Amino acid sequence: MKIEIWSDVACPWCYIGKRRFEAALAEFPHRDSIEVKWRSYQLDPSLPEHYDGTELDYLSTRKGMAAAQVSQMFDHVAAQAKGEGLDFRFDTIVVANSFTAHRLIHLAAAHGLQDAAKERLLSGHFEQGKDIGSTEYLTSVALELGLNADEVAALFATDKFADDVRQDFAEARALGISGVPFFVIDRKFGLSGAQPVETFRQALEQGWQESHPLVMVAAGNEGAADNATDSDGVVCGPDGCAI
Repeated sequence: MKIEIWSDVACPWCYIGKRRFEAALAEFPHRDSIEVKWRSYQLDPSLPEHYDGTELDYLSTRKGMAAAQVSQMFDHVAAQAKGEGLDFRFDTIVVANSFTAHRLIHLAAAHGLQDAAKERLLSGHFEQGKDIGSTEYLTSVALELGLNADEVAALFATDKFADDVRQDFAEARALGISGVPFFVIDRKFGLSGAQPVETFRQALEQGWQESHPLVMVAAGNEGAADNATDSDGVVCGPDGCAI
């Protein structure tokens, strides 16, 4: 079963949703048969590569939100994150465009390291005050993941994987996704937001049952009726057992 997750590196609820989804997946009996693919999304594509200001400044000026309201929102989100074992530090966040970070995640995916890249970038942005728009920082993340240095240098010297990132954006629009995180199960079920663990657990189970329906098997093959006994296919029900 394939699960695609549209999210942005600069989205706090995407990190919280990642943790909650992981908790549900860890308890799912068929977790080894689940393929998880991270898809790119940008909450603000117009954001400059580097924004000269704090996260509070950005939201209060560019988004037109009152500073007090933003601070209250930070406290609420940080408390939710803490409940998932995350240490959000909104006062140290470096506001930057996430497009290049998404390209790095696509490179990591080509080497089976997509989830590890996603995790490091989210933690770097929300917990460590790292600049996700900095080529220097992104290079350090890539090398820590074990990616080839020449391949990493080529990534930042070109627009490699830019089309792949844009294709993710286009698919999100085609699916009607207008907010993240957004979870798509086998392109049949959609789940929006950082839902509770139990909701993710139920969605996994529903998706699995849909993709792996129970098939009834006949008691025997053709011509086997002559060898059948009187007890073949006999069942018990609420009203008792057949005689």
